[in-house]
Amino acid sequence: MDHIIEQESEQLSAQKREAYVRISAVWQDALGAGIEPEVLAHVALFAALGDLVATYGETAVADFTERLSQRVAAGEFTISAACH
Repeated sequence: MDHIIEQESEQLSAQKREAYVRISAVWQDALGAGIEPEVLAHVALFAALGDLVATYGETAVADFTERLSQRVAAGEFTISAACH
């Protein structure tokens, strides 16, 4: 059972890495087209939160976003130079 969970975790990690690479490429393309980073960030957050609400509902997403400030302060969203 642990092996299956580990494999699923590895698959999820691989999907997350691939998604990040693809979104980063689109992000850079949009910056190159003259879209301001703040505009991209707001639109990306709106799209992501809208998708989460459609999937999990408002209450679950509100609970999730309540914890974001602590996660940001803890450095969870700080992107190292190696990821760029």
